[in-house]
Amino acid sequence: MHCSNEWCFRIVKGSVRGLFLFLFSTGTWAQQVPSSPDRIWQSPAAGSSFRKLASRLRNDFKLSPTEIYSLPQLIDIAEQQNPETRGAWQSAKEQAAALGIARSELYPTLAATALGETSRTGVLLFSSFVNQVLGFGEGEVTLSYTAFDFGARLDRIARARADLLSANFGFNDVHLRIIFQVMRLYYQLLNANGQRRAAEANLQNARAVEEAAQARLDHGLATLPDVLEARSTRAQAEYDLQTTIGSEETASGDLATTLMAAPSSELHIQGIDAMSVPKELGETIHDLTARALEQRPDLLARLAEIQGAEADIRQARSAYYPNLGFQGHYGFLRAYGQQTPLPGAYGGAPDYDAQLTLSWTIFDGGRRRNQVEQSRSAEKAAEARAESTRDQVADEVWRAYSNAKTALRQQQSATVLLEASSTSYNAAFESYNLGVRNLLDVLSAQRALAQARSADITARSQVLTDFADLAYRTADLLHRSRGTTKP
Repeated sequence: MHCSNEWCFRIVKGSVRGLFLFLFSTGTWAQQVPSSPDRIWQSPAAGSSFRKLASRLRNDFKLSPTEIYSLPQLIDIAEQQNPETRGAWQSAKEQAAALGIARSELYPTLAATALGETSRTGVLLFSSFVNQVLGFGEGEVTLSYTAFDFGARLDRIARARADLLSANFGFNDVHLRIIFQVMRLYYQLLNANGQRRAAEANLQNARAVEEAAQARLDHGLATLPDVLEARSTRAQAEYDLQTTIGSEETASGDLATTLMAAPSSELHIQGIDAMSVPKELGETIHDLTARALEQRPDLLARLAEIQGAEADIRQARSAYYPNLGFQGHYGFLRAYGQQTPLPGAYGGAPDYDAQLTLSWTIFDGGRRRNQVEQSRSAEKAAEARAESTRDQVADEVWRAYSNAKTALRQQQSATVLLEASSTSYNAAFESYNLGVRNLLDVLSAQRALAQARSADITARSQVLTDFADLAYRTADLLHRSRGTTKP
C-alpha cells in the first residue's frame, strides 16, 4: 500500500487520536484504586464527562406558585413527570416489539441479492501468459419458509405474549404505586397543614389567657406566678407552632420531589376542611379481597409468568418432532469473458432452484429432555410465586381493611373529644374571667383543647390515608384516578 506524505500523516494522526479517545472513554486511568485506605478516591477523568451526563438529567418542570392544586391534578402531574412511568412504558414497548419479532416467524423470508464481479488475470498457455478478463453480474431473490414445526413458533409467540402481558401489568403497577405515593404524601401535607393551623389557634388561645391573667394582675385579682405560668404556656405554643411549620415545609418538599419539582417549590393545596372524609367502609372484606385478587397488577403479572412457562414447556416438547422447511431462489446470470487475442463474448441464463428440507434430531445427549424438565421447574416456581403473591395480597387487604375501620372509630372519638374539650375550655376561660376558676384550671383545659385539635386533624388525615391504602391494596386507585394507565 502506498500513500503520499500528507495522507500518511493524516492517517497516523487520526489513529493516535482514536486510541487516545478509546483509552479515555474506557477509563484506563480511572481504573486505579485509591492511594490509601484513609483517603477518598478522586477520578481525574470523571469531572467533565460526568457533568455532561448530569446535564442531560435536568428537569425543568416547575409548579405554579399561585395555583391551589387538587389531588387529581397532582396525580396527573406525577404520572406525566415521574421517570418510572416512562421506564415502565419503554419496557412494555420493548416486549411489544419482541412479540412482533416472534410473530414474524409465521411468514416467509424474501431476500434480494445483486452480485457483480470482474477480474483480470494472466493464464499460462503453453510457454507464455495470456491476459484473461472475466465479468459476472447476477441478481436473484431467495424465499425461505418453515412450513411445519409442530407449533414451536406458536409457542414462542405465546411466550412473547405472556411477557408483554407481564410488562403491561408491571406498567400498571408503577402507576398504582405512584398514585398511592402522591396520595400518601398529599395527606401527610394535609395533616401538617392542619397541625400548623391548630397550633396557630392554640397560640391565639394562649395569648388570650396571658392577656386575661395580666389584666387580673393589673386589677389585683391575680398573682405574678399566674402571669408567668400563662406566659410560659404562650411561649410553649409559639415553640409548637414553629415545629409544625417545619413539618409542613418538609412534607411540602417530599410531595414536590415526587412530582419531579424542586423540593423548595412553593406548593399550595386544598385544606383538610375542604376534603370529604369517609364515614363508613361500605363493603365487606370478602368483596374487597375478591376484587383485589382479580385486578392487582403484581398478581396478574405472576399469572402471566405461569402462562409464559407453559408456553416454554410446549416449545421444549416440540423439539422432539421434525421440522419441514422450504427454500428456493430465482435469478439471472450475465457473464462476459475475453482472452487475448480472441474477441470477447457475452452470455446470460436464468438460475433457479427449490428444495424441501426435513430435519429431525434423533439424539442430542438428553438436551431436549433436560429442557423440558427445566421448563417444568420454571412453571412450578412461577406457580409458587403466584401463590405467595396471592396470600400476600389477601393479607395486605385485610390489614388495610382493619386499619381503615380503626381509623374511622378514632376519628369519631376525636370529633367527640374536640367538642368536649372546646366546651370545657370556653367554660373554664369564662369562669376564670368571672373569678370562679383559677388559672391552672384554664391552662389544663387549654392543653386538653390543643391535644384534641391535634388529635382531630391526625384522625381525619389518617382516615384519608388508610382509605387510600385500602384502595391501593385492592388496585381500585387505577380505576378511580384520573391518570392514564395505558402505554
